[in-house]
Amino acid sequence: MSREAQSLTVAIVGATGVVGRTMIQVLSERHFPVGELRLLASGRSAGKTVSADGRTLTVDEATPEAFDGVDIALFSAGTEVSRQLAPEAAARGATVIDNSNAWRMDPAVPLIVSQVNPGDAEWHEGIIANPNCSTMQLVPVLMALRDTVGLERVVVDTYQSVSGTGAEALAELENQIRSHVAGEAKVASVYPHPIAFNALPEIDVFLENGYTREEWKIVTESRKILHLPDLRVSCTAVRVPVFVSHSEAVHVETSRPITPAEARRAFAAVPGVVVVDDPENHGYPIATQAAGSDEVYVGRVRTDPSVEHGLALWVVSDNLRKGAATNAVEIAESLLDRGWVKARSRRAVPNGAGQAS
Repeated sequence: MSREAQSLTVAIVGATGVVGRTMIQVLSERHFPVGELRLLASGRSAGKTVSADGRTLTVDEATPEAFDGVDIALFSAGTEVSRQLAPEAAARGATVIDNSNAWRMDPAVPLIVSQVNPGDAEWHEGIIANPNCSTMQLVPVLMALRDTVGLERVVVDTYQSVSGTGAEALAELENQIRSHVAGEAKVASVYPHPIAFNALPEIDVFLENGYTREEWKIVTESRKILHLPDLRVSCTAVRVPVFVSHSEAVHVETSRPITPAEARRAFAAVPGVVVVDDPENHGYPIATQAAGSDEVYVGRVRTDPSVEHGLALWVVSDNLRKGAATNAVEIAESLLDRGWVKARSRRAVPNGAGQAS
């Protein structure tokens, strides 16, 4: 049966959040075969209404029973909610695609970027993990280098927009900008310091090794998605006063030499990757142009002379779309195209799943 001929019951958990609303939008834009759309959220958000494809839908409370009859459940409601409800949804026959950190590093759960490792979804047991948004835009580019010349080491510095934190962070940045213009004190509640006109090298909690959890996610998730468990990766994650789109400065040491021109051709061959690299005319990826797009943009590709076989580049993508919602929908599309929804969704939930990375 073709994708167009199917009519599925789709649930979105966290439907009132920034990513949840983007998931609704992407499902409509991509004409995903939704017969029934169930919008779910916490008890305090139940009863709210959300516009979806020209209709006004009421949000219901996310409970185990809410997943009865659901074919695909897209989760974006945080780690604890996913730990509690994703197994319940899977046990009731839904295929869960989860955007939280709850399942990503569980060895029994596939961690998928749609154009990098969609085949890993074949062994799902009811739950599939969506990577961290910064990992999401990084690995398609790294895959191109892995498959062309091999990877030895990756150093990435991220410049992450406030939309990655959510609606409260978006409002806080806007309020701080208004306060600055008015000559008033900038009040910080979402972040430990004002984010307006600032850069904060602290995303998520600090770990014992000195990295933040956000930085360590990129290290471990990249290894899993690329099937390179020993890849050397280091990351510094920085929150910057940008509303939408994450940017990354990436330095790669490859196994064999590659010229910038060869790298650009390899990047351009990856579906969903767009090369923007004309520095003489100020042509390079920027956050405001990537916002609203589903592509990963790469530019400033150049030789890094500080290491043997070194390459430096700049990567930008919309963290709400490709970094979260669009990749989740693309995974669902791939499952339908390959016939892996109904065949896989009745299987048992993996033992011990749900441990955070």
